[in-house]
Parts: sequence; structure tokens; C-alpha cells
Amino acid sequence: MKQFFKYVLATVVGLLVFGIIVAIFGTMSIVGMVASGEATKNVSKNSVMVINMNSIVDEQSQPDIVSKLTGGGIETIGLDELLSAIKKAKTNDNIKGIYMEGGLIEMGLASAQEVRAALEDFRESGKWIVSYADVYSQGSYYLASVADKVIVNPKGMVDIHGIGSQPMFVKDLMKKFGVKMQVIKVGQYKSATEMFTEDKMSAANRQQVEAYVKGIWDNMVASISKSRDITPEQLNLLADSVTMMMPTEALLGAKLVDTLLYADGVKGVVKDLLGIDEKKTINQVSLEEMKGVKGPRKDGEEIAVYYAFGDIVQNGATGIGQQGHEIAAATVCKDIEKLAADDNVKAVVIRVNSGGGDAYASEQLWHAITELKAKKPVVVSMGDYAASGGYYMSCPASWIVAQPNTLTGSIGIFGMIPDASELVTQKLGVRFDEVKTNRHSTLGGGYSRPLNNEEIGMLQKEIGRGYELFRQRVADGRGLTIEEVENIAQGHVWLGQDALDIKLVDQLGGLDDAVAKAAELAELKEYYTSSYPAAPGILDQIFGAASKGTNLDEQMRAVMGDLYEPYIMLKNINRRQMMQARMPFILNVR
Repeated sequence: MKQFFKYVLATVVGLLVFGIIVAIFGTMSIVGMVASGEATKNVSKNSVMVINMNSIVDEQSQPDIVSKLTGGGIETIGLDELLSAIKKAKTNDNIKGIYMEGGLIEMGLASAQEVRAALEDFRESGKWIVSYADVYSQGSYYLASVADKVIVNPKGMVDIHGIGSQPMFVKDLMKKFGVKMQVIKVGQYKSATEMFTEDKMSAANRQQVEAYVKGIWDNMVASISKSRDITPEQLNLLADSVTMMMPTEALLGAKLVDTLLYADGVKGVVKDLLGIDEKKTINQVSLEEMKGVKGPRKDGEEIAVYYAFGDIVQNGATGIGQQGHEIAAATVCKDIEKLAADDNVKAVVIRVNSGGGDAYASEQLWHAITELKAKKPVVVSMGDYAASGGYYMSCPASWIVAQPNTLTGSIGIFGMIPDASELVTQKLGVRFDEVKTNRHSTLGGGYSRPLNNEEIGMLQKEIGRGYELFRQRVADGRGLTIEEVENIAQGHVWLGQDALDIKLVDQLGGLDDAVAKAAELAELKEYYTSSYPAAPGILDQIFGAASKGTNLDEQMRAVMGDLYEPYIMLKNINRRQMMQARMPFILNVR
């Protein structure tokens, strides 16, 4: 028996020692990976920066040590790191050009506009850009069209087909299960609820969707037309012909591409531009490596750039349907208070990319930004969306900058309560009884009965008060009368370029323009920027991975496609506030 316990104890000790050794080596690996990522990178002479556009472009880079260790996850590029890399490459004498590997990029329409402008600026500095792809999606071609040489595989494709919107309606599907949505809203253009209550677009919604889809496409066509020397009329004819079905020779004849080459032949083009011998290796610098390349010196005063993107909620979510991309008011308001109290921060740029969310949370964000503006200049830089709740939190800023393709406005409120009483009581045979102390003690149960007319009337008044408050906040922030706001409100979604004309925004441009304006308002001659909130540390990444979405979530996104967002909206509906300030549109360049 002694021998048995002796062997068991030895085994346990051995396992513990093995575990400790594995942990030590694992920690060393993690530290090594982080150190290599943060190490200063010396760029070799005659180098090329390489951008892999076959990826997802998100608003802000999110370090993910867990994905690096496991090899899991979908490659995501932060818009901030992409723009920073292009800017560094422009000023670095050792980098002679950019090589873009085209693909099936996924990014927002205003983000694409900002990246393209950065690439144009790089090219105007006297450096060159070469783009190659086996298959160009419409989004990747929009970016690639700025290049000096656009190359496609001889058997490849270029996809230009225009922009369309296909809203989904699930009212009849829900009816089959005995579920319906009880909706109270203000604003004839407030169409986020139509998915659950209608079987087609309302006339007002169709009008606004047609307007901004056409405006975005016209902007894209104008940019491609200028770069490729193809008239807008010719481009629209090509889009009508569905270019992905054309032979590559026809693409060459239409001036969409410059050369037909296989991947190995592109190296020769790049080497010619670098002026190096065919046998020499091309010096390459990746986006990851560009993080370690020194940029301009940080002198002067600090301007904080705070990234706020995703759904607006009061408190953050966990599990499936949440990957850290939320504007949790409870957290963001505290961050903004710290920036207000930090005397080293002379001005704040808030980068907003949100289609809205909880109305109460939006009000809290409005208050925090109003208090911040009382102490220092606040400039909002709008990304792909700054609509509904996203506009609510933006309107008190000292100055608002938007891209022409930004979707903004959507000043309106709605309430949506699911009624599953038919499913539960009739289809499933569940019975309810009740005991209550007051007239409406069982209001909002959702399983035993629908709302009655009196309860709907009370909620309608509450939604109306919410709309009036939203409208007043916009009027106060933008220096408009209530009547002027009402004329452009009603839930109407506007393109950034149109929002400029109706005084919802002050300037068209990107993040750099917003930073420059913040410096002007703060009367700063020399300044540098710092990004907030701070990136999570190693331990936060490791121990927070389980609560920030899962690989299952990523797989569901990939499998469900456009069905994923409605699913998540339904899944999370019970934890969201009844009163919402959000828009329904999800438009990506693909």
C-alpha cells in the first residue's frame, strides 16, 4: 500500500512540475511574441510595405494574444493601424512603395473612403502603389483603383456590380411560431422596427435608402473614374454587365486593369519599380512590423483620440454575440470623466462608429460629453455610422467631422416589446394565473398576454418624451431651433455630405482632419495624439477571452451571414432597454 501511495504522490508531483514548466515556457512565448511585436523596427533601404486586403477592417486594432497562440480567429486589421502605417510609409525614406494584395475585404463604406484618401495622399508624395489579386471584390477594387498599376490574374475576376440594399422581414416567420413584436415609435423614417412588423419597406424608408445608396455609389464611381480615366457612364455600363462574368481580356480593354499576370510575375513589376536585379529579394515590411516603425516625434501637447464603436448599451455583454465592440455607457462615461480631469489632455477627439442602441445609455453619453466640452474642446470624428444614438452622443461636440459616405442623423426613438403569448399559451399549452397588488403589476410579462391599449398609450407617451428630449439635445448642440430639427429628424438617415448642408455636421473629412480641428480649437501649435481606451494587457486578453465572444461566435457569423445580425438582435432583446435609438442598416464594402 505504501508503494501505491508513493507512486501516486510521485505522479502528482511530476504533473505539477510539468505544469509549472509548461506555464513558464508559455509565459516566455507570450512575452516573446509581445516583445517582438512592440520592438522597434528598422526598415531596410529600398523596401515595400505590404497590405493584405483579404481581411476584415475594424475601427480600432484589438490585440488578441489568444488567437495568436491558438491560430484561431479571423484576421482583422484595425483601421487606426492601417492609416498609421500608410502615414509612416509616406514619410519613411526607405519605403519606396506599397504592394496591395487584393481580395474579399470587408469594411465600412466611410472607412473605405478614408483608407483610399490615405493611399491617394501616399501616391501624391511621389511614391508608387502596385495592386494584385486573383479576385477583386468591389470593395478591394475601389481601394486598388488608386494604384499606379492594377494587376489581375489572367484567369481572375474583378467584381463591379453597384450597391444594393435588401432589408429582411421576419414578421411572417415569427407568426409561424406565435410571436409578434409590439412596436411604439416616433418618426416616419424610423425603420429599424420594420423587419419585425412589415413584409416590405415603407415608402419613407424606401425613399431614404434609395437616396443614400445612390449617393454612396456615385461617390465610389467618381473616385474610380478619376483614377482609372473611365467615364462614370462607362463604369455604370460595366456594372450593369456584371464584370465578374467578363473575361480578363475585356477587363483590360475596359481599362479596369493594367496588366494580366500570375502571382509570380508580379515580383518582376515590383523589382523594376525598385530598380533591383531580378535575382535579388524584395525587402518587405508588413502591417504588423509597421507598428514598430518610428513615426514622427511626439512633441507638444496631448490630444486624446477616444474610440467609441459598436452598439450603445448601458453595460457590456458577454458570450455569443459580443466580441468587445460595444459602447458600454457605464464604462465610457467613466473614461470620459478621466479625460476631463486630466490636465495633460488639452483636447479630445471622439471617434464614433455606431448605429445607436439604448436611448437611456445614449443620454448618459451625451451628458458625459457635454461635461467634457465644458472643460476642453471636443471634436467628433464620424466613421461608417454615427446615427440615432450615435448621433445623440455626438451632437454636443464643439465640432463634428464626417466622411461623405458616413450614415448619420436618424433622430428618432422607438420601443419594441416581444409578445410570445400565443406561442406559450396556445402552441405550448402553458397556463398562467396571477395575483397582483396594482392595476399594471404584470405589465411587460410578454408570455401570458400582450400589452393592452391603455399600456400601449402610456408607452407611446414615454417614447414621445424620449423623442422630444433627443430633439432638444440636437437643437441645443447644433444651435438650431426645434422646428429646424424636426424638419430633418423623424428618424431620417442622411449621408455625411448631405448632413453638412443641413448643419448636422460641420466638415467633411477623416480622423486627421478632426485632430487638426481639435488642435485649432485648443490653440495648439505642436501636438501629438494618444489613443484611448488603452489596449488590454496580456492577462486581460487571456482571462477575458472567454467573456469577449468565442470561436463559436465567429463560426456563426461565417455560416449565418446576413442572418446573424437579426438573430443576435432577437437573442439580446430582453437585456436591452425597451426604448431604443438605433438604425437598422449594416452596409459593408465587399
